[in-house]
Amino acid sequence: MSEVIEIQNCCAAYGENQVLNAVSLKVREGEFLVIIGPSGCGKTTLLKLMNGLVTLVSGKVAVKGEGLTECDLTVMRRRMGYAVQGAKLFPHMTVEDNICYVPCLERKMTQEEKRDLTERMLGLVDLPGEMAGRFPRQLSGGQKQRVGIARAMAAQPDILLMDEPFGAVDEITRKGLQDGLLSLQKKTGVTIVFITHDIEEAFKLGSRIVIMKDGGIWQEGTKDELLQSPRDEFVKQLIGI
Repeated sequence: MSEVIEIQNCCAAYGENQVLNAVSLKVREGEFLVIIGPSGCGKTTLLKLMNGLVTLVSGKVAVKGEGLTECDLTVMRRRMGYAVQGAKLFPHMTVEDNICYVPCLERKMTQEEKRDLTERMLGLVDLPGEMAGRFPRQLSGGQKQRVGIARAMAAQPDILLMDEPFGAVDEITRKGLQDGLLSLQKKTGVTIVFITHDIEEAFKLGSRIVIMKDGGIWQEGTKDELLQSPRDEFVKQLIGI
């Protein structure tokens, strides 16, 4: 299985505050990688490194073999899906316009093309096509999150980055979104990097789990590997054993 993202000895800081300390990580094609750890450990910063939203102090990040300092970041970001908590939809745009936003930046689309793309993306996240004309204020929290995922998938990315996307919804809705995301990955083969603070969510979704602490990677492995061989008391407490 080839690597689609490679992070080599990366350090990152916000002003005088160093957030990541010599982090190295490889994300493999087609995997569902979950990153978990306490608040302030560097999870979101690590995710942002992957699409160039954080400036490195040192180290290197490559996506599909191309260093981020050597590529057109705007083009790269448009081809990499990004979904965050609360979906962050454009409130003045319909569901259709939200979903088609990035593809329309890439090329001029006819109304028929937009309609077809919207229907396909809504189908991927199990929403009816009739929602295309609604505005975000007319959607429930769970529906907004599904539209956010549909928008992130609309440019047909090979990589989908997700920062606690289900944190703002109720437990029943969250379980449905988790099941839908697993189904979507199975259908599309997209590589997913997913941040959560919930170990049950990490165990359900992750084909591999990365545990972070104090700006570094503390332990990584499958659910069974972590349960069978936790590194220390910190990991035991985090995973609940």
